[in-house]
Amino acid sequence: MSRNREVARLLGELALLTELDEGSPQAFRVRAYDNAARAVNGLTLDVDSMSESRLIATKGIGKSTAQKIREYVETGTITKLEELREKYPPEYVHLTRIPGLGPKRVALLHEELGIGSVEDLRRAIDEQALRDVAGFGPKSEAKLLQSIERLGLSGKERRTPIEHALPIAEEIVSGLATSRAVEAIEYAGSLRRFRETIGDIDILVSAGDHNAVMGAFLQLAVVEEVLGRGDTKSSVLTHAGMQVDLRVVDPDQYGAALLYFTGSKAHNIRLRQLALERDWTLNEYALWEAGSDEVVASRTEVEIYDALGIPFIEPPLREDTGEIEAAQEHTLPDLVRFTDIKGDLHVHTELSGDGHETLEDMLDAVAARGMDYVAITDHGEDLRINGVSRGQMLAQRERIAGLAKRYEPMRILHGCELNIDRAGDLDYDREFLMGFDWCVASVHSLFDLDRAAQTQRVVAAMRHPAVNAIGHLTGRQIGSRPAIELDLDAVIEAAVETGTALEINSHLRRLDLAPEVARRAAVAGADLVISTDAHTVGELDQMQWGVLNAQRGWVDKSRVVNTRPVDEFLEWVAAKRTSR
Repeated sequence: MSRNREVARLLGELALLTELDEGSPQAFRVRAYDNAARAVNGLTLDVDSMSESRLIATKGIGKSTAQKIREYVETGTITKLEELREKYPPEYVHLTRIPGLGPKRVALLHEELGIGSVEDLRRAIDEQALRDVAGFGPKSEAKLLQSIERLGLSGKERRTPIEHALPIAEEIVSGLATSRAVEAIEYAGSLRRFRETIGDIDILVSAGDHNAVMGAFLQLAVVEEVLGRGDTKSSVLTHAGMQVDLRVVDPDQYGAALLYFTGSKAHNIRLRQLALERDWTLNEYALWEAGSDEVVASRTEVEIYDALGIPFIEPPLREDTGEIEAAQEHTLPDLVRFTDIKGDLHVHTELSGDGHETLEDMLDAVAARGMDYVAITDHGEDLRINGVSRGQMLAQRERIAGLAKRYEPMRILHGCELNIDRAGDLDYDREFLMGFDWCVASVHSLFDLDRAAQTQRVVAAMRHPAVNAIGHLTGRQIGSRPAIELDLDAVIEAAVETGTALEINSHLRRLDLAPEVARRAAVAGADLVISTDAHTVGELDQMQWGVLNAQRGWVDKSRVVNTRPVDEFLEWVAAKRTSR
């Protein structure tokens, strides 16, 4: 079993904690650990089999980091990481998710007021204590309080952004899947329904030997503390402070258990009502004949839905928002699926200041993933630090033209991610913009403008004939930056009117459009595009998350422009440019 994912997660954690320790995301060691995490994620070899010299020879991995990787492979720990975990517990790390609180400001509040958690910060704000600290004042207190509330960071029911929860769940599933005792395994709960924030992680296993699975679970590297162990359920805390509950059931109960523990509670109640109408009982063990031990269905979810007289309902839809009625009436959407996606239309290279791979490396990786077309969309010149000049863009266009035959039959589009300014204006002049094959325009700044101003700037960008899509519409970053204020009805109306697609950004930090917005847009007849916004080769695999987010928004594949064959897609692109 490869431990690359596990090692990459640890290096990512090391980067985060080092950022806190050194006070800057640009510190050398922070960037080194970030680069190494990306490198390990992209390895085809297992790090366990790689010597220190072989690791050092890998692009992105330096000597010091290679030594830490070998230390982990040989001992199961990284001394520096353990020291930093003790110094910066999860409660302290949560503070850094709040906009306006970088590592240095968090450290200052900790030193001056002893603040070590979101709860401590909320209490200090209530007591008006922050205004006595240099650099803070009444406005700072009000802004921080607003961020805490809008991001849902306070209270006992604090939830973890999916960006942090999903890799942990995948690592656990991967770690247990190789056990001979495991017949089937999946993560369940809100994570399987693809909620953007997660409470506890639920893992469900089908196995005859429960004890062997429990033993393997408690030995996983991700486990920090064992909260309890039993024959059918064990609970642990991870190093990041997340609770993980593992349940083991017999193979003939697996389908019923997976249905029950996936939820949602409201969806399960509706299913139990359908069972009662047939004089049956549905619980986590099986669908039963009432008053007897006769099992109607239990081994698979499909069998249970079929017995209840409705087609299988995909997990992201199971929120009791009309999916039961639609299933009964056979009007569920023809949901977009990963295999439907034919092109990735938001891809960066190292030409963007925040890109990390060469043009050829990204094209090789897109082609290897079977895409029929791709748009290279490095940042426009107006984006500070990361922007690309006209001369650089023209040179890249020539390189793409020279590479076209090498990547046939995949079609390479020369595109750009444009920056929408306060007035809705874009990088470059109209003539230059019309020279691109594809343009996505995005908000990258001025997140605090009022609703009217934000709406006006986005709609103005949509009206430009070169703009084919609006990227990450609301600018949100789950758990760390709230969405900008928009009149969504006006934006969706403008998308339909102008023939501009709204992007479903696949990055787990964004998942923007939010599902409820995607659903509204699709119902209104707006076009959508699912893109990775990849800045590295590994991030090209994010497409699957955008698809799940679209499913959660009830998006029919007919509304997603990059499910269309290349010629049909290019006709759609040309239609806007020739009509305006």
